[in-house]
Amino acid sequence: MCFMVTSMGHNSNYLDNIPVRETADVALELSDREKEELEIYVATPEDMQPEIEDTLCSYGFGNYKCLDSEGWGDLMKAWQLRDRDFLPLSALPVGTDSPRVDIYMTKCHKDRELKKSRVLPDYIKPLQVGACYTDCVLAELADNVGDNISEKNVNYSELTGLYWIWKNRLEEPAQKDCYVGLGHYRRILNFSEDEIMSLVNNDVDVVLPFPMPYEPDINAHHERYLKDVDWNALLTALGELQPEYKECFPEVLSGQFMYNYNIVVAKQAVLREYCEWLFPILERTEELSVPRGKDRSDRYIGYMGEILETLYFMKNAERLNVVHTTCRFYI
Repeated sequence: MCFMVTSMGHNSNYLDNIPVRETADVALELSDREKEELEIYVATPEDMQPEIEDTLCSYGFGNYKCLDSEGWGDLMKAWQLRDRDFLPLSALPVGTDSPRVDIYMTKCHKDRELKKSRVLPDYIKPLQVGACYTDCVLAELADNVGDNISEKNVNYSELTGLYWIWKNRLEEPAQKDCYVGLGHYRRILNFSEDEIMSLVNNDVDVVLPFPMPYEPDINAHHERYLKDVDWNALLTALGELQPEYKECFPEVLSGQFMYNYNIVVAKQAVLREYCEWLFPILERTEELSVPRGKDRSDRYIGYMGEILETLYFMKNAERLNVVHTTCRFYI
């Protein structure tokens, strides 16, 4: 048994005591028949799977299965029903009160078209992000209308959508029994009717996607996507604005689970509180970055947002009623 990768790159030689090997090396050791019989499971994000399938076929591997987002969600549900660190929404009793749910699905003029059409539920509201950069209209709602940071989309990515939601859709005072959140045109939290009916009566504060595991810990994420100088800017901003969060940051980073994609659905008041915490940190990080945020376009703020989301909700896991569900991936 082993993990196979196209190239070792920065990969470890072992994951959980299981060896990691390059596909080409494994192929050299096996006969054609052995390669056809070898069972392979592809458990990467779905947009990466076609390229992996082509690589496997080029080396003669034909007996492989791809794990899609729904399958991943089923595995996480089964595991967490025993472990309960990341409680599934589906484990809660079905309620009797139907909440209002508004999930804003970000779309950008740079997005690739989906291979298959889909029917979206009414609670999904398309929101065009980076709208200030194009005359192309993709949705009735756009992040360059009202109080906005649309021009920062090149660094903030989908977070310009979250900023727009914060400033233009989170009413004060917050509506009772109203849940608002952010998704992407390729990634959306997957709610069943029963799960939606579970929110109010179980007093759910936040719904997050099941976290992704990282080996050896989630430090690997920022080391892969962020330069040291930018990471240090984030740590400085945290120390200035939220020192208690900086203090517990090392403990969170040493964990193996991280909330990817900046996806979140929460009560209006909870989402507002999160945005009021998040965006000042990101703005200060821009000021401290070298080069500064306004002089670059590399999505680095979006990557930081994922780590900060993990920090915020893991630190507040005892104060907030956080549950999890499947993040559906579309290609």
